[in-house]
Amino acid sequence: MITWQMILVFTLLVFILISLYRELFGPVLTFIMAVVVLGLTGILKPSEILSGFGNEQLVVIILLLLLGDIIRKTRVIQRVFDRIFSASLDYKGFLGRMMGLVAVFSAFMNNTPLVAVMMPYVHSWSRKNSISPSRLLIPLSYAAILGGCATLIGTSTNLIVNSMVVEQGILPNGRGLEMFSFLPAGGAMLIIGTLFMVTLGYRLLPSKKDILEQFAVNEREYILEAQVVAGSSLIATTVEAAGFSGSKGVYLAEIVREDVSITPVQPDTALEAGDVLLFTGDFSAVTTMIEQHADLSFPAARRYSRRTHLEVAEIVVSHNSLLIGKTARETEFTSKFDASIVAIHRNGERVSGKLGETRFRAGDVLLLYAGPDLAQRGADTQDFYFISRAKDINRFEPWKITVMLIGTAAAITLSALKLVPLVLSLLVLIIVLSFLKVAAPKDIVRGIDYKLYILIALSLALGKAMVNTGAAELIASGFISLFRPLGLPGILFGVYLITAVLAAYITNKAAVAVIFPIAMTTALELGVNPVPFVLAVSFAAAANFMTPIGYQTNLMVYGPGGYSFKDFMRVGTPLTVIYMAVTVTVLSLMYFR
Repeated sequence: MITWQMILVFTLLVFILISLYRELFGPVLTFIMAVVVLGLTGILKPSEILSGFGNEQLVVIILLLLLGDIIRKTRVIQRVFDRIFSASLDYKGFLGRMMGLVAVFSAFMNNTPLVAVMMPYVHSWSRKNSISPSRLLIPLSYAAILGGCATLIGTSTNLIVNSMVVEQGILPNGRGLEMFSFLPAGGAMLIIGTLFMVTLGYRLLPSKKDILEQFAVNEREYILEAQVVAGSSLIATTVEAAGFSGSKGVYLAEIVREDVSITPVQPDTALEAGDVLLFTGDFSAVTTMIEQHADLSFPAARRYSRRTHLEVAEIVVSHNSLLIGKTARETEFTSKFDASIVAIHRNGERVSGKLGETRFRAGDVLLLYAGPDLAQRGADTQDFYFISRAKDINRFEPWKITVMLIGTAAAITLSALKLVPLVLSLLVLIIVLSFLKVAAPKDIVRGIDYKLYILIALSLALGKAMVNTGAAELIASGFISLFRPLGLPGILFGVYLITAVLAAYITNKAAVAVIFPIAMTTALELGVNPVPFVLAVSFAAAANFMTPIGYQTNLMVYGPGGYSFKDFMRVGTPLTVIYMAVTVTVLSLMYFR
């Protein structure tokens, strides 16, 4: 019998899906609102809502993210890449070596900082070999995903699923999944997925103009914001007479006059005091204009014009950035990072209006003029990732790096052998690195992803509500009826399919929160081992190739690669189908014989 509690849970599920898909309130606020309603109606007790915050696996996720960020800042991964990619390689050789290396690293460390570290190498190699980065950035993201799915700690999605396994006591004695429970299917797909991209998948990749070359010094078109100052001799002068119609190497693309955009700009348009001018032109022409045009004010370059050292850097706004939805002025970007935004690229979409009033979106590529300490300031934030930069300043003594690497390997090994819990070994390692000053205590605090912590804890509460009300059981019964004619492999296929679709269009964490209790109830009603259903949910949520919004590394390469949704669909759909077929086959052979 359907109760009012079930109806409320279903209503909240629909609300969550719509809110995440339409980006109405953001993931954290969406889950907070849903869980608060469940608490106010008595479906969840306060203790049930808060229990997830003390989940051991949730703490492991946060500690692994912190460790990954510490490793990234030491530049040890860059040194490994420098050695491996020093040899001369053709496109397919670089593609295969890059994917294999990233996949192996990703199996044992968080893939987000790994992709952030690797992106400059991809761009550098692409430029040297006259190959569009769009031919390599999607494979970079996919390699991180393939490797991350192969072990328990390779991706936060696997750890979230494991936290639900422990929370709901699915396995005997409150056990969780093993370190290499994911390896049979995940390892097979790591190899098959890499081979697919190197032999067939690369043919589906687009070859788009390198976005960053548009800003390359002395080579490509640059974008600059200027303003006509009061008393300027340019007032009442036409665009053509001022030399802004292309005759002097610069072209006036847009005028913003009292918040009204004038574009295209006609040659006979007269300039007025206060006009904001958006120019395009090659670097030398733009630089000459900055140095010689006293009648114009250049907001982005003015504070750096007399510095002896100037950095030009490209960054991409991260998926969980606090910059999203805000302007540079609202975030105090210039004072916080000692950098001004010269240009914004939004995946082929023309950004109009004043740069300082443009609201950031995830995946935006920003070109910066910056002081010499940009790398140091940027290392303390998760708001963006560097694509290229002029200088790195984090250096550490070799013996400290050795301690960090040995400690990391020891923590993973001790956990795999069940000698020391992973949470304890990671805590000890991070404390040691703090004493050695490899990681400053203030940096550790800053590096904690509080939004992720809250989101996962509330996801656990939502899953508990679905089980408590019988909503999961009701959905599972319908699910079994639909796929029963196909047998256990068919039901497993159904679980994988619905999880993959949800993860592609909302978030993988939300997909896990919704489908996990359904999958577990399905296994219980069938009286079979729940482990293959657990693994199917985890693989389907983490192995997300079809959309840029489905996984954070896809979003990281989305803007810099100049990709469209269609590009991810074209390359990711066949890989998703292969992954689903291999996963269901391997899990069926292992557990349903």
